[in-house]
Amino acid sequence: MRLLFAEDSALLREALTALLERLGHTVAATAGTAPELLEEFSRLDDAGEPPDLVLTDVRMPPSNRDDGLRAVLDIRARHPHQPVLVLSQYIADTYARELLTLPEGAIGYLLKDRVNRVRDFAAALDTVAMGGTVIDPDVVQHLLSGARPGPLDGLTPREREVLALMADGRSNANIAAALTLTDAAVSKHIGNIFAKLGLGPIEDNRRVRAVLTYLQASRA
Repeated sequence: MRLLFAEDSALLREALTALLERLGHTVAATAGTAPELLEEFSRLDDAGEPPDLVLTDVRMPPSNRDDGLRAVLDIRARHPHQPVLVLSQYIADTYARELLTLPEGAIGYLLKDRVNRVRDFAAALDTVAMGGTVIDPDVVQHLLSGARPGPLDGLTPREREVLALMADGRSNANIAAALTLTDAAVSKHIGNIFAKLGLGPIEDNRRVRAVLTYLQASRA
């Protein structure tokens, strides 16, 4: 796939560009600041070759705060279906919730440590590019810890743990191993989560929608 990659550290930008190319992708353009990210996206889009995925750091110049994340929110406001994946060393609460509750999917939020797991990182790129949602489990745990009253109030502590692992794309068997539960117990917890959140059997990708239900409620 063709990517637009934004990272203010030249060294890290070169290293990740090399990794992306080793994974078989093409880095169509790079940017070192949030304004450059917007300029490069507009340039590619005007040329009729928008990137398959925008990959950016959260903390970018000029303010070195949440500029990269705000830039992709701007891109998504103008191009609602553009896949975007942000990387961060920390969790920017307000804008993370805004990103993760965008209605069209094709979004991801990973902590940079997750890039070290190359297979998981490669899978995340593909998932987001194909319209899916990828949420770092540590991001989910952080947001759950500051939860406001809402639709998740009815979940038990164990169901919240299962929900966090679901957000990491874990299978039932992996969740069972992580929490020392039987497969049947995990299936029961997941069924309870779906029922409590009103997600019926015909819902697409109910696991991700369960997580996004919480994130949407926590913005209220």
